[in-house]
Amino acid sequence: MLSEKQKMLAGEAYRPGDAEIQADQSVAKAWMVRYNAALGESASARRVLLAAQFGAVGEGAVIRPPFHCDYGYNIHLGKDVFLNFNCVILDVVSVTIGEGTQIGPAVQIYTADHPRDPAQRKAGLEWGRPVSIGRNVWIGGGAIILPGVSIGDDAVIGAGSVVTRDVPAGATAVGNPARVLSR
Repeated sequence: MLSEKQKMLAGEAYRPGDAEIQADQSVAKAWMVRYNAALGESASARRVLLAAQFGAVGEGAVIRPPFHCDYGYNIHLGKDVFLNFNCVILDVVSVTIGEGTQIGPAVQIYTADHPRDPAQRKAGLEWGRPVSIGRNVWIGGGAIILPGVSIGDDAVIGAGSVVTRDVPAGATAVGNPARVLSR
């Protein structure tokens, strides 16, 4: 039988109030306090903090505080990834961001999802669907990336867009919901 954390990491329905999951969130909250207090520190000092909590942090990766996440250990950043101020990543499962990708301020990336059925919601279940963002992607400020979305290499996501579906490599997508304008 799988633990609630194992179910969460596998993308299965789980109960987020589980003690092991709550303990991991407490660790992440304490880490965020330290990380967000490091705004005045050098990028290299902040990178050491990122490496202590994240699944992977490529050389030259930068996240400007404040930054918020659920756990951190499900986040994988490639080389030279940049996230501007006030980004949020809900990482109940894997979030992969490819090298050279630049993400504007206040971008939100969600892997956490909830049942559409009211009885299941009332039961307190949720699950996650991974998000994958390719290499050399630009995501404009205030965009929201929903659970399960993949964004291909060299794509552009317009500021304020809500990405509900996959975006192919080299495409530009804008709007709510985001629609592909070109490839």
